[in-house]
Amino acid sequence: MTEPAILVLEDGRTFRGRAYGAVGETFGEAVFTTGMTGYQETLTDPSFHRQVVVQTSPHIGNTGVNDDDPESRQVWVCGYVVRDPARVPSNWRSRRSLDAELADQGIVGISGIDTRALTRHLRERGAMRVGVSSTTTDVDALLQRVLASPGMAGADLANEVTTRQPYVVPALGEKRFTIAAVDLGIKSSTPRYLAEQGCEVHVLPATSTDADILAVDPDGVFFSNGPGDPATADGPVAAMRGVLGVKPVFGICFGNQVLGRALGFGTYKLKFGHRGVNQPVQDRATGKIAITSHNHGFAVDAPTDREATTDHGRVVVSHLDLNDGVVEGLRCLDVPAFSVQYHPEAAPGPHDATGLFTSFIELMAAHR
Repeated sequence: MTEPAILVLEDGRTFRGRAYGAVGETFGEAVFTTGMTGYQETLTDPSFHRQVVVQTSPHIGNTGVNDDDPESRQVWVCGYVVRDPARVPSNWRSRRSLDAELADQGIVGISGIDTRALTRHLRERGAMRVGVSSTTTDVDALLQRVLASPGMAGADLANEVTTRQPYVVPALGEKRFTIAAVDLGIKSSTPRYLAEQGCEVHVLPATSTDADILAVDPDGVFFSNGPGDPATADGPVAAMRGVLGVKPVFGICFGNQVLGRALGFGTYKLKFGHRGVNQPVQDRATGKIAITSHNHGFAVDAPTDREATTDHGRVVVSHLDLNDGVVEGLRCLDVPAFSVQYHPEAAPGPHDATGLFTSFIELMAAHR
């Protein structure tokens, strides 16, 4: 029998369960993700840095953990919440249990709670600060520590997850293009997809300037996903402005928000964000709907009813989330640049949006 554990939200709502993963105490932003598969990719996605992730799927851990699917060098969530963890993993690729992996990486979790009730609470009240502890049962004391912990608004986190040194992912087969990829929290599957299309990908730290980016002499520039509040990303925004109109640009997730800010739009925090693999997004140019993978708590505030005129020319909102109308993509009409708010690398799936990498290839080819 594992140690008892408690989860306390900043509004005082409390859940009691058992320790899962490391025994200890953790604080972060409580968010939920709707994916039924791909928990290993979720845990290692840097965009989840400083968040306590609630899995809405009740049974987690049945395929264990392998050494092939991580999306980065470590688990980035700061806490993990599941209802019914697998007692024994069963998969030919499994190397160890999820519980053991979380414990080895010091990730505090809780199991055996009503995750449906917790998710409904977050949908009604919004994402909020939370504490999870398996070292105390004193709810009031834990609540005070939750209230003293930092929130996500105003959090500058990209510099905490980025690579410290540039590195190169070579093209597979014949090299066709060189890409400078600004790592704001990049997932390993992204440069892999680009490499498969003949791109040599130079992954650069989030602190890179436009001069650093252009020194690679790239055919195109990619701005990745990542954690935190885009309102704090002044450095990447300045770098984006320096390359717009000079090189073709493609941004995803946090990179979409960076492009939005570079064009002069604002950003804002969503009530509970979009996280999971089942978000319907419509391409406004074609009317086509894609089911997409999301992980974001902020969005771009851009007009959806008209073209906008910016310092870099005309811009349109290219994609919309059909659940709530949130801006899901931008396209510049006078410079070669576009972005989407979701994850075309889709690790895990669905794979409706992988064609966006091909669109980037075509954009580079047209402006070479």
